Amino acid sequence: MWPVGVNTWVWTSPLTDEGLLRLAPRLAAWGFDTVELPVEHLGDWEPGKAAAVLAEAGLGASVALVMPPGRDLVAAGAETVAGTQAYLRACVDAAAAVGSPVICGPAYAAVGRTWRMGPDERRDRYAELRANLAPVAEYAAGRGVRIAVEPLNRYETSVLNTVEQALEALDGLPEEGCGLALDTYHLNIEEKHPAAAVRMAGRRVAHVQVCGTDRGTPGEDDFDWPGFAAALREVGYAGPLVIESFTAENQTIATAASIWRSLAATQDALATEGLAFLRTL
Repeated sequence: MWPVGVNTWVWTSPLTDEGLLRLAPRLAAWGFDTVELPVEHLGDWEPGKAAAVLAEAGLGASVALVMPPGRDLVAAGAETVAGTQAYLRACVDAAAAVGSPVICGPAYAAVGRTWRMGPDERRDRYAELRANLAPVAEYAAGRGVRIAVEPLNRYETSVLNTVEQALEALDGLPEEGCGLALDTYHLNIEEKHPAAAVRMAGRRVAHVQVCGTDRGTPGEDDFDWPGFAAALREVGYAGPLVIESFTAENQTIATAASIWRSLAATQDALATEGLAFLRTL
């Protein structure tokens, strides 16, 4: 059985020390195994304090990196790239402090940044990504952390939309420092056969995020969950299944994720009913 986790974005943004202190006991009581901690801004939450709160609650952790405008590793100036690399290293440090094996997210370009690329430019941008991500991946591997690079749907990025593109972009980067984060929401939009995409990713699968096809409760949809689970078993994935959804009450995160309405009767119901369904897998 995979551990089951939930991202704190289901309830709050940005995550703070006080927010985690309130949420952690509830998540543990409901039966979650792990909690995903987004790093929207460095300093929003303190890793040492978070580690203590999670230890007391008996929860594991994963860390989500966040790429707002101005965080880019491709098609950006040297100062922007250096600042983004420094941010990613700080996320690695936070992950090491809370015991997260990954930092996950679109570690290549700001979410919402899109432009048309021909084959030649795409090839060049992927080479640029490898060059700029390599020192961070090396740093992560030295801390026992993997960068789990997440392909996003076409409306949120034009850089990496599919597993095939991501594998091409990361080719040559060491697996111990760099893998893939697969999100069922994006897989359902971009992949003809999500289970086949999981098999294609193979040993690169470093982290898995789940939600319904409407970005709501996993299981309350027609996604092929048994086929997806079978593919994860085939590639030997043993990490958590982390529910990632968002609250419509926070203007910034709701706008970024295009959440214009509530996706469940309550945010608590989204989490607990999703947890119950994922246990059946």
